[in-house]
Amino acid sequence: MKILFAGDASNMHNCLAQELRRMGHEAVVASDGSRWMDTQRDINLLRRPGKLGALRYVMHVQRALPRMKGFDIVEIASPIFLRLRPHRNAKVFDYLKANNRCMVLSALGTDMVYYDACHDGHTFRYSDYMLGDEPSPYVGSSEYIAQEQDNWKQPFMREHSDHILAGIDGAVACLYEYYAVYRPLLGDKVAYAGIPIDTQELTFRPLDQAPDKVRLFIGIQRDRHVIKGTDKLLAAMKRVHDRYPALTELEVVENLPYDEYTRRMRESHVIMDQLYSYTPGTNALIAMAQGLVAVSGGEPEYYDLIGETANRPIVNVSPLIEGDIDNKLSWLVEHRDQLPQMARASRAFVEKHNAVSVVARRYLDFWNKLLSDEQ
Repeated sequence: MKILFAGDASNMHNCLAQELRRMGHEAVVASDGSRWMDTQRDINLLRRPGKLGALRYVMHVQRALPRMKGFDIVEIASPIFLRLRPHRNAKVFDYLKANNRCMVLSALGTDMVYYDACHDGHTFRYSDYMLGDEPSPYVGSSEYIAQEQDNWKQPFMREHSDHILAGIDGAVACLYEYYAVYRPLLGDKVAYAGIPIDTQELTFRPLDQAPDKVRLFIGIQRDRHVIKGTDKLLAAMKRVHDRYPALTELEVVENLPYDEYTRRMRESHVIMDQLYSYTPGTNALIAMAQGLVAVSGGEPEYYDLIGETANRPIVNVSPLIEGDIDNKLSWLVEHRDQLPQMARASRAFVEKHNAVSVVARRYLDFWNKLLSDEQ
C-alpha cells in the first residue's frame, strides 16, 4: 500500500510511517515536523515567520504537490493540515483528492466537530472549553485569544470544515474524545486506532524498589499551558513538593525537541500530563512505555472503549473535584512502594493498546475496508 501523511502532530504520523515501512508499505510524511518537536519528515513543510517565510512556504507547498500524487491513502492531520488559510488548504485538499484514491482524516486535535461537542452540554462532563456548565480557565485566557479558537464559530471556518468532511472517505480517531464526536457523524466510516508508540525504541526502566524520593516530571508547551491544564498540574506539584520536601523532586521542561524530551523524562517516576482529557495523550504514553506512572486522563469511558477491564494504571485526575490533583499526588508520595508495580502495569498497558505495530494494524484494517468499499 502507498500512504501519504499530510501534516503531523506530536510525531504521530511519523511514528506510523516508520512502522508501515517496516511492514513493507510505502509511506511518505509531508509536515512541518510538529514545529519545535522537529520530528522526522520526508517532505519538509516548515513555515518560517514573517511575510518572506509565508511566501517561501507557499512555494514549497506548490513544489511538493507533484510528489503527493498516486497514493492509495492520504491521511490528513486535520481540516487545517497545512499552515495556510482555509481556502488554500481546501485547494490543496481538492488537488490531493483528485490525484489519489482515498482521503482520510486523522481526528487528533481541535476542529469544528470537536469544538461543537465540547460546547453542547452533554457529550462530555468536562473538556478544554467547559467544566460542567461553566467555561474552563482556557476560555477567555490570553492563550485562547492568541490561538483564535473562536474562529471555529466563524462562517468561513464552518464552510471549510463542511467542505473537508464532505470530501473525506473516512476518519481515524486517536483518542476516545474524537471517536465519541465523530461516530455519530460518520457511523462506520470512523474507526478508533489510538496513539502509536514505538515501544521498541523506548527502553523500559523498571523500578526494583520504592524510591527514596519521588521525581515528578512535567513538560510544558508554552503556547498551550492553560488548555492542557499544565498550569494547574504544575501548581499542584509545587504544593506537594512543599508538603513533602524530603520525599519529592521536580523537573519542569518547556518546548523541547522530541528526542530530548523523551531523554529528559527517563530518570523520573511520575509524569504530569493533561488535566482536561478523558484519555492519556502522547506524552503520558511515551512516559508509561519507559516505566513512569502517568497522572493524566483515564476515565471509565476510555477504558470501556478499548475493552480494558483488568489493567487501569493511569492516575486519573478530575478538574471537577477540588483538591483531586493534590490528593492523588500525595497518595503517590505516601505509597511510593506501589510505584514499581504501577510502572510495570504502565508498560504492559502501552504494549497491549498503543504499541505502534498494534495501532498500525488498526489503520491498515480500516484503510483496506475503505479501499474495498470504493471498488
